[in-house]
Amino acid sequence: MQHSPTTRIGVVTVIIQNRTAAVKTINNILTDYSDVIIGRLGLPRDNLSIITLIVEGNTDQIGAMTGKIGQIDQVSVKTAFAKTS
Repeated sequence: MQHSPTTRIGVVTVIIQNRTAAVKTINNILTDYSDVIIGRLGLPRDNLSIITLIVEGNTDQIGAMTGKIGQIDQVSVKTAFAKTS
């Protein structure tokens, strides 16, 4: 019997230290995972950007998205989930 992953809600913060080099790749990843993104806020600042995402999905989906983002040079990603009962 296969267990269905539980849906979680949380926040993902992405800090991009070289916006010129990374923004296109990140936007492509975010488009691929748009079904789990329910909100997005971006702050461009010189060649630095901070993107905050509100996400809802299972941990496999969100982990796959953040894993791809985390592999990009000069990009940091952190995730926090709401506690479940």
